[in-house]
Formats: sequence, structure tokens, C-alpha cells
Amino acid sequence: MKKRMTLVLLLMFTTLVSAQKMNNNKKAILASVEKHEAALIKISDSIWALAETAFEEHKSAEILANYAEKNGFNVQRGVAGMPTAFVATYGSGAPVISVLGEFDALPGISQKAVPTKEPLQDGAAGHGCGHNLFGAGSLGAAIAVKELIAQGKLKGTVKFFGTPSEEKFFGKIWMVREGLWDGVDVNLSWHPSAATKADVQSSLALVDFKVEFFGQAAHASADPWNGRSASDALELYTTGINYYREHIKPTVRIHYHIQDGGQVVNVVPDYSKLWVRVRDTKRSGMMPVYERVQKMAEGAAIMANVDYKISLISGIYEVLVNRAGGEIMQQNLELLGDISYTAEEIAFGKKIQEITGKPQVGMDASINPLEETKEHPGGGSTDVGDVSWNVANINLGVTTAPKDTPWHSWAVVACGGMSIGHKGMSYAAKAMGMTMVDLFENPKLVEKVKTEYKERKGSEVYEAIVPEGPPPIGTN
Repeated sequence: MKKRMTLVLLLMFTTLVSAQKMNNNKKAILASVEKHEAALIKISDSIWALAETAFEEHKSAEILANYAEKNGFNVQRGVAGMPTAFVATYGSGAPVISVLGEFDALPGISQKAVPTKEPLQDGAAGHGCGHNLFGAGSLGAAIAVKELIAQGKLKGTVKFFGTPSEEKFFGKIWMVREGLWDGVDVNLSWHPSAATKADVQSSLALVDFKVEFFGQAAHASADPWNGRSASDALELYTTGINYYREHIKPTVRIHYHIQDGGQVVNVVPDYSKLWVRVRDTKRSGMMPVYERVQKMAEGAAIMANVDYKISLISGIYEVLVNRAGGEIMQQNLELLGDISYTAEEIAFGKKIQEITGKPQVGMDASINPLEETKEHPGGGSTDVGDVSWNVANINLGVTTAPKDTPWHSWAVVACGGMSIGHKGMSYAAKAMGMTMVDLFENPKLVEKVKTEYKERKGSEVYEAIVPEGPPPIGTN
């Protein structure tokens, strides 16, 4: 009984301390997100249903831009040469705090909002990375901060960046190249996840390029000696890549997708094409591998007696971690507490886990502690990395799918179109809004975050990994 009373008193004390830290501006953030929640869910669901892919997100981008405009933001559309990129701005002066929003889908994973695999439309796209939630949640945070600036309770500028084509061409690179983050003090970003935590892990640097081989067509049976096979070159090249895998560091990843290996069986192919991707935990480790794999294309062309061409598509940096920003975010996550789920939502999650062969443990609702930053993390890549090398950046992950859910899959699409995803989206809006309040209210925190950014970047000179000219609009 005595232990129980002690526990009750401890909980009461913890609640009191939390209440004291939840100042009026942060309470206003929560109230604003809840006020706009129905509209934000409608926006998210509309983008989820549209499922527009890289550089084709015209309706999705317009939905977000229109709602920003409706809520008093000045919206600049079609920035950095991309019709679906935009910047929404409110306020004036320092500090300038920005937040990222994404909204592109992935091809081929259309799915209904049900816990069994069931496409909305066979072969169509789906939001298997939760970007329908990403854009709407970030806009919710920006609007909540805007309202405080409008009321005179905060001073400064808030920006919402609508960033297209994260999944394929990495639209943020062209936005960075255009200087759109010049003058921004701190940037915030979040991503749908299977866990909720302040994200202080980096990502993988990446480079994408296209390899084409050009040969001579001939009859495959009557006179193959008159042919020079572009398909042979392609196979020799991929064989070289696969033998090379034994001799690269464990942090490196090499992927390729054969886009054209010839059209018919009775013709020696005179053309072949593949998309190649090289990754590593550091750009400095990625570049030598990239250079080596390019040389292999020349070797394959020599062996097959064909010509070849290499075309850079784009490339991205690893995320530059900011632990000072992560600590601010962590405090706000702990203030907010765990996401709560209904019995129906937990059952939905367990059904997905059952079908995908994972332990049926349901949702991870806990607030994970701030992790130690790993030197060589696993995982994927994001063009948020390029933003993070140009402005101090704070990252967040929020639960929008069951524990261990396969990402970029139908299961994530299903959760993003129902209440599990909606709850994560609203939570992210609140956490980012509260963190922005801390930055607006306390200039010392802004300086602390910016100081760490400068220290981690050091003497590194950022160089965008993109070809000359405009973004590859219309090549999806």
C-alpha cells in the first residue's frame, strides 16, 4: 500500500512538472492542431487517394499550397524549376524556422485501407512511405506556429517547403541549389515510422546514374556474327558489379534495375539500358565506389565491342545529425507522452503483422529514449540530407504503422489511409510545433543548434550531385 501511494505521488509530481513545462504557447500549438485536425486528415486522405508519383504530384501539391494560402501564408509556386515545388511563408525577421513537407507516392503498391493485401487499383501507385501524412502533418505544425506569430505571441518567420519527388529524383537538391534555405536558421522534418523518437541517426549517401550500351542489330540465328550485342554488355556489366560486391565495405550498397535488355529473342539487341544506384554511410566512401562502377561499364563495352554512355541522374548526401536539436525534440515528445490506440487499431496492426510474418505485438506507442548516434547506421537515403548540409536540421520519426512493418509496402499504404496514420500525423504536427515554439522563444537554443551544425559540417564544401540544367520533369 505504501509503495502504491509513493507511486501515485510520483505520478502526480511528474504530471505537475509536465504541466509547468507545457507553457501557454505550446498549449496553443496543441489546440491549433486539434482545431485543424479534420481538415488535415481530409488533406492527407485526398493525397493518399491521388497517389501521385515523382514530379507528377500536381493535385497533391495544390491541395497543400491552397490550404497554406487559405491560412494566411504567402505561397510561391513552381520554385526551382519544378511545377510541384512551393514555399509558403508567414511573418518577418528572425528567427526563420522552416519545416519540410513531402507528398509523392511509390509506383505499383496500390492498397485499400484494410489490413489484408488488396489493391485499390491493380498496378497503381500507393503511399508506401507515408508521404501523404508527411506533408499534411508538417503543414499543421507550420499553421499552428503562424497563428502564434499572427497573435503577436511569437516573433519571426515560419516557412513550409513543399518538396516533390523524394522517392525518385530527389527534388530538394534543386531547391537547395536554388538557395531556398539561405537565411533559414533551423529546419525541421519528420517521417512516418514504426516507432516514435527524436531521430539522431544519419542516412546513406547515394548516387543514381543511367548506363546505356549501343551495339549493332542482326538476325540472332542467320547472321549473329554481324551483330554486336548491347545485351551482352549489360550482362557483363551486371556480372562485374556482382563480383565487386565481395570487395566493398559492409556499409556500401549497390542496386541496379534493368530498364531495357532487348525487345525480342530473335534479334541481337542494339540497345540496352539500366539504372544503377550506389550508397554508403558517407559521401566520401560512396564516391570511390561510384567511380569504380563507372569504369566497369567501359570494360563491359570493350568486351562486347559496343559503345556506352553514362548519364548522372542525381545524388544525395547523408543526413548531418544535430543532437542539440534532437534533445529539444525529445523533451517535447516526453511532454506529449505516448500515442494511445483503440482495440480496433491494435487489431488492425496485429493483422498486418500476421500477414507479413512478424510477431503480433501491435503498435509501438512508447516514446523511445534519445539514442546514441551511430557512426555507420543502416537504413535508407533521403534528400533531407542535402538540406541538412545547408541549414541546421532537426529530425523526428513518429509511429504510423505497426512494429516491424515492411516499409515501402502495401502495409504502410493501408495504415496511412486510416486512423493509425492519422494519429501519427497529428502527433508529429504537435511535436514539431512545440519544438518550433522553443526555438522562437529562446535564441540561445537556436544558436546552440546552429553551432553544432557548423561544427559537424566543418570545412566540408557542399556540392550538389546533379547534372547541369533543369530537373528531369517529364521523365517519370
